[in-house]
Amino acid sequence: MATAVFSDFVAAFVTLFVVVEPLGLAPVFLAATARHSGAARASIARRACLYAFLILTGAAFGGAALLRVMGISLPAFRVAGGLLLFSIASEMVLGVRIGRESETAQQALVEGDRHIAAFPLAIPLMAGPGAITATLLIAGEARGDPAQLAALIGAILAVLALCWIVCRLATGVQRLVGSSASIVMEKLIGVLLASLAVQFVMDGARSLFS
Repeated sequence: MATAVFSDFVAAFVTLFVVVEPLGLAPVFLAATARHSGAARASIARRACLYAFLILTGAAFGGAALLRVMGISLPAFRVAGGLLLFSIASEMVLGVRIGRESETAQQALVEGDRHIAAFPLAIPLMAGPGAITATLLIAGEARGDPAQLAALIGAILAVLALCWIVCRLATGVQRLVGSSASIVMEKLIGVLLASLAVQFVMDGARSLFS
């Protein structure tokens, strides 16, 4: 039992880690909080992670019910979700995502910094469409099993804890990783995410046509 739960945790953690890409938060966090003090940055990082946790746990516990209400089957959502994740992966591989996230951070500065924790940090960086879709897919595969759902929530907590650490150490992380290494790492993670997306599509298609 414990081994199965740990396996579910690892699978969920790897999926969410690849989708969220915590190390990529450092430059965006620094740009979005450029005018804030250290204490204000700590508060923003904490609130952003809290908002993201509430969004993703809400998706984990309420996503299946929402799909039922809308009449969407899980296999159909697997196919659609896999295609969405593949689109995000292609942006990562082609280098489009970095530029888009930088534009999002600049937009947040232009519009004012009152809600930076919610936008752009919690949404769309930590709990964006890709993370919500991945959470819904994993929760759907759990089929209400408490142990698997607990593993998913634990994975969400672990990934967001990494996001908080990266935000708190953003300057050091950016200096350590560097822009070139960050680009290479994003492309590698994009390839992994594309593979996961294809697997989701294959599983959904197999269920639809079986």
